[in-house]
Amino acid sequence: MGLILAGTALGGRLAGLDMIDLILQASWIAQLVLLLLAVISILSWAVIVFKWRELRRATQDSEAFLEVYHEGSLDRAYAAARQLDGSPLAAIFLAGYAEAGRISRYADKPVSRGLDEPQMRRLAREIEWTASRQGLRLERGLSLLATAGSASPFIGLFGTVIGIINAFHNIGQAGTASLAVVAPGIAEALIATAVGLFAAIPATIAYNFFVGNQLRALTTAIELFGVQFQDDLRRAGVAGGETAAVRRAGS
Repeated sequence: MGLILAGTALGGRLAGLDMIDLILQASWIAQLVLLLLAVISILSWAVIVFKWRELRRATQDSEAFLEVYHEGSLDRAYAAARQLDGSPLAAIFLAGYAEAGRISRYADKPVSRGLDEPQMRRLAREIEWTASRQGLRLERGLSLLATAGSASPFIGLFGTVIGIINAFHNIGQAGTASLAVVAPGIAEALIATAVGLFAAIPATIAYNFFVGNQLRALTTAIELFGVQFQDDLRRAGVAGGETAAVRRAGS
């Protein structure tokens, strides 16, 4: 009867403890694990918010730029690209346009006369390098989400193991497996597991959403636009009225 009353009293005391009290009562190793998981979670949420805004703006600016570009006026596309700085397509266009302007200036002839094969290869390299840089820019930060999603459960599992070890250590010291002896270690283990999952689940969901949805669409658009831009310059060059804009871009 006394054991039942003691267990009931202990259960009421544990139920009255909040999460902060349980963390403060944990071992220093478990607290270090929880601190690391908290830092990972904060960084993950910061990356999630930043990438969501960046990718959304890149998508919107790219759609706006393509509308202007498909109208066929390079002067208007150049003006739009300078304003839509969030679009990777606009950055590719500006880089190619600037390179075409440099070729025009150094060759001392307007681009409207056409480009020879070495000049086209030089222009193609600039467009491809810019496309690669834009793709890397859009992927920046996603590796942190992937790392957080894969590593956080294992870090939490490490804290869980530490909690279980502490529970068995307390049992060995007390010589009994009563609730008063086991409960602190078990609570420490469960908290580490929960915090590890809390850090991993949002990071994994966000990573899969960004990579499988927005980033894949933007990467495909970058590749297609790079090829189309090269073909447009090779096929049509720059119309006479637009040569001045190309020279301005290269200066």
